[in-house]
Amino acid sequence: MMSPSNSRSRGESTRRAFVKETATATAAAGIAGVMAAGGVHAAGSDVIRVGIVGCGGRGTGAAGDAMAADPGVRVVAIGDLFRDRVESSRSLLRSDKPEQVQVDDAHCFVGLDAYRKVIDSVDYVIIACAAKFHAMYLKAGIEAGKHVFVEKPHAIDPLGVQVVRQATALAKQKNVGILSGLMSRFWPMIGETVRRVQDGQIGEIVSIEENFIRGPYGQIAHPKGLREIEAQYANQYRFSWLCGDDVVQSLVHNLDRATWALKETPPVKCHGLAGRSGPQDLLGDVFDHHSVVYHYANGVKLYAFCRTTNNCYNEDSSLIHGTKGVASLKSGVITGQKPWRYSGPNVSPYVIEHAEFIKSIRAGRPLNCGDYAARSTLVAIMGQLSCYSGQEVTWDDVSRSEYFYAPRPEACTWEMAPPTRPDAKGVYPVCAVPGTTRNI
Repeated sequence: MMSPSNSRSRGESTRRAFVKETATATAAAGIAGVMAAGGVHAAGSDVIRVGIVGCGGRGTGAAGDAMAADPGVRVVAIGDLFRDRVESSRSLLRSDKPEQVQVDDAHCFVGLDAYRKVIDSVDYVIIACAAKFHAMYLKAGIEAGKHVFVEKPHAIDPLGVQVVRQATALAKQKNVGILSGLMSRFWPMIGETVRRVQDGQIGEIVSIEENFIRGPYGQIAHPKGLREIEAQYANQYRFSWLCGDDVVQSLVHNLDRATWALKETPPVKCHGLAGRSGPQDLLGDVFDHHSVVYHYANGVKLYAFCRTTNNCYNEDSSLIHGTKGVASLKSGVITGQKPWRYSGPNVSPYVIEHAEFIKSIRAGRPLNCGDYAARSTLVAIMGQLSCYSGQEVTWDDVSRSEYFYAPRPEACTWEMAPPTRPDAKGVYPVCAVPGTTRNI
């Protein structure tokens, strides 16, 4: 359900390289060492059986991170809508850590029901498929009593966030864990910078600027040899009904960092501007630029920007402006009256998050990131819905809403009519018309 491996974004390739480069630093920092302590997991041994749902770059990468985090991890089951991705993922993982990959042919699952078969085969499931299915698969994993890593965004619409909250509450009852793909929470550099912001090193927060502007995700030309519904399933980033579009899909990382710095305070309201200004013959119906202004009860404003256009200025930053200075979370730098620069170890948050999660599982007190995962996801959804409708959206509105992008995830099939189709020139209608679209 992820975009094909031969068309991954540059960011994903960079991420995998970063993980490899920092694996040694992670071990040196003692992250791997803490994993040897604690009790055993639910299977009654030091081995933790891991499965993957979604065998694109992110799912395969997350499995590699889990193996790097703990030598007791064994990848034993994988599933995807497409067989070639299952085989490619297994081959890649085996080439990296052959002793930790124990996926036989009987545990390579293909199809829309593959997620259930993976869940039934493992202790710990990694969910990194089309975001439309994240909340449903998360809940299925928790209902089965399994620990779950769920990639961002955890839902793409308000109804999906309700499912995430249900799964979070159930996980607490069952004492099973939820790990969020919002990995900034496990990044030592960002964590230390946020702590200093919350301690007042830049004074009172006045405003926040969040930027994630870069080129497009995934394949942008229509793939050959696939039915239309298959082409859309195979390229989730290009279709709003599968990915939720870019505020939810990508800017959610930035919005999570801002929400963390604001001590989990949600915005009161927001308004957004968005559209599609680039080539109209690209695969898909998503917008290519978004701007959202969030208003908070204490007067703080958060200005959030994302764009997916080639040949333009790019920036990935989280900048918190205070009365006494400015904090750059992605750089670990504070300027102003009390300047500071992070000087700790350069370690991979993608590995640390799995290391800390597995440590908590072994100790019998599994982490549950569901509350902040749901909150930050809903902040992103709030902004996306405002961009689509052109209307101001309040936190109360979106919290009460049961709006969803049709069809519901449980109603999706291989044979259903695609929710959108291209015209004779191969151009898809844009996913929304601000001023006309209604979604709350």
